[in-house]
Amino acid sequence: MPLNIRSETVNQLAEQLAAKKRINKTEAVRLALENELRRTDETLPFRERLRPLQEKIASYRDSDVVLDKKFFDDLSGEY
Repeated sequence: MPLNIRSETVNQLAEQLAAKKRINKTEAVRLALENELRRTDETLPFRERLRPLQEKIASYRDSDVVLDKKFFDDLSGEY
């Protein structure tokens, strides 16, 4: 769906960014929106940004392998 920008200020800003980056206005608007979304995501506390990874790891099934000295010695070939 097309985006119709009616603000002359926004249009001028898009033109300025497009000229500086040597891209078209559509690409300038996309770039600006992506960068702003990234900055917004970065303002989330670290704990909130880490939560999806923690949930993914927590969803892994538990292994029956005992990770002790004997296990690592067997991996490295030491006995």
